Amino acid sequence: MPKKNKMKTHKGTKKVLKIHPSGTITIGRPGSRHNTGKKSTNSNRKNRAGSVLSNSDYKRIKTII
Repeated sequence: MPKKNKMKTHKGTKKVLKIHPSGTITIGRPGSRHNTGKKSTNSNRKNRAGSVLSNSDYKRIKTII
């Protein structure tokens, strides 16, 4: 009997996301990696908090994690 093909974890996505025990997935906000000196302090502070994935993104990304 042939082996069932299994989907590999996408390593780039895995490094960016944080999965909580409750099942929610948090991700960092875009625009917080570099050139932060030009951006306002307020926007830099908001980027630090991160955000929770939307329900539609959660369904799409759950398969590759």
